[in-house]
Amino acid sequence: MKDDNVKNNKEDSYNVYDKITFIGLLALLLIFSVNAIRLGNILNLDYSGNVNPAVGYTVNSGNNAGSNAIKDNVDVIPKGIPAIYGKDLGVSFDDVNVKNPGKADETIRKLGILDVNLNLQGKELERYINIASKISCEYCCGAESIIFSNGQPACGCAHSYAMRGLAKYLLEKHDKEYSDDQILEEMGKWKTLFFPGSISAKAVILKEKGVELNYINLASNKYRGIEQGATNGNMVGGC
Repeated sequence: MKDDNVKNNKEDSYNVYDKITFIGLLALLLIFSVNAIRLGNILNLDYSGNVNPAVGYTVNSGNNAGSNAIKDNVDVIPKGIPAIYGKDLGVSFDDVNVKNPGKADETIRKLGILDVNLNLQGKELERYINIASKISCEYCCGAESIIFSNGQPACGCAHSYAMRGLAKYLLEKHDKEYSDDQILEEMGKWKTLFFPGSISAKAVILKEKGVELNYINLASNKYRGIEQGATNGNMVGGC
């Protein structure tokens, strides 16, 4: 009888232990699932594990937050190697991508160092001031433009360094091949890569209003702030 009682007590202990273990495993599974969903939202992942493209953001139609939301797909992300200067600098639009932050930072630094190393004078400086004063890094540092009126940097974020560096390089090495607007367009392409969600949301609104979707309209100060109220996406590269 005594042995039977001991045996029953052991079985009861095992049952309790099994139940505790099972409950613990369920709790861990639940925590893992919640964290996975949160991580997916942070990284803008879909359920297949792929990074969602930086297009198709939901925006509010009209000025009121309560307006009906609409969805549209506007692919404004530049792709491939830039003509003329891409091979010279060893940069590609495809390298600035949320999927590969290391490569994106490397590319941004490669353009940014040009801002430090190049010093424009005379007519080149005049052109530079005219061009760079028309674009800002409003999603990062909020300055009116990436330079002051004398051409000195007005924003210290990595994105601004990259845009200024590109402008200086094109003015010094390819000034006859690019007009001021064409240089501003090139700067706008890189800014679109740096802020794909915000610029894509802006593209939807500009399209609604019948505005031509070029990179001056998308990324310069010409229509700055028109996308307020839209859902912004990820930033690529650090401020």
